[in-house]
Amino acid sequence: MLLPRRCAASQACTHARSSPSRTVQRPLPTYDSLVAERSPAVEDYLETIYELEESGIPPMRARLVERLGVSAPTVSETVARLEREGLLSLDERKLLRLTDRGRQAATGVMRRHRLAERLLVDILHVPWSQVHEEAHLLEHAISETLEPYLVKALGDPGSCPHGNPIPGSANVVDITEQVGLTAVTVGRSVVVRRIDEALEAQPSVMRDLEEFSLTPGSSAEVLTSDVETVRLRTATGERALPAAVAAKVYVSD
Repeated sequence: MLLPRRCAASQACTHARSSPSRTVQRPLPTYDSLVAERSPAVEDYLETIYELEESGIPPMRARLVERLGVSAPTVSETVARLEREGLLSLDERKLLRLTDRGRQAATGVMRRHRLAERLLVDILHVPWSQVHEEAHLLEHAISETLEPYLVKALGDPGSCPHGNPIPGSANVVDITEQVGLTAVTVGRSVVVRRIDEALEAQPSVMRDLEEFSLTPGSSAEVLTSDVETVRLRTATGERALPAAVAAKVYVSD
């Protein structure tokens, strides 16, 4: 079961000046500029829709309820707001579709998230299994001014530590030929390429994958596979994964 992601709420700040009779209130965020401030909550919605698309999951409001851990009425209200803001639309099947402006914003958030993960692992040496939630906090604080310096320091990586592509990178990885472990023929040896964002939000699962040597670049042989379990041989021995987890571990030759 997926752990809910906390949706941060934005707050208006009022700063008192020297004169007690005057206050200056910070303007509400707008969405018309590339450098416009968006609330973390709005960014979470856009990023989650991006994640669902990347995983091949139809982006519906019910999926946002599951991923974000908020109520259905809250999701409906926020989706309506984002639709009014021109960031997304609903098609005839009630699927969420990012507009050009919404996709640009979602891509930017995902890029900052995955750059933050690389910073945490490569520079700060935070354990691989722990960086997802920490990066989720940092992604909202990385400005467009800071981002180029971060890219330069990291060497413009093409993927996050979990193998997912960093959009906008000159070295972005191609994931089109990757398949989940549940789609691999028994007896075939493969290389782990990336871990789905849905698993990244589950620290205990990530620790298991790390312990089982199922991290990007590691080899595995599929021994048996059925609707419930995939049994593998890895560098640490024979391991069994629930099929729901194995389906979100992407591999290729």
